[in-house]
Amino acid sequence: MTTQHQQVLVLYLRTSALDSPVVAWAVYDGTGRERHMPGDADKPPYETGLAALQDGWRLIQASPLLDHGVGEEFRTGYLKYEFFFEKLVFDAELAKPPVGVAREDESDA
Repeated sequence: MTTQHQQVLVLYLRTSALDSPVVAWAVYDGTGRERHMPGDADKPPYETGLAALQDGWRLIQASPLLDHGVGEEFRTGYLKYEFFFEKLVFDAELAKPPVGVAREDESDA
């Protein structure tokens, strides 16, 4: 029986456009192979939301674009351009190393 696991990527972009730069992010790995903590990396996993799509992540949710009320135009207490992406990973794919990690037999080449 094949089991699938979900990986979730949350990207906060500078604007509502998917090709705008990432300003904050979070990664959740349902496979249990990797653990991520806020602030554990200096660079985002992708430069833009579009780059995540091009790497096979599926967009599952985007924040609604809401008008600000009078006097709220410059409120900075939250990041409003939030995008949720997912990847489904099957058991057979878990034998592969995580992205960016070379296998031991490949690192000697």
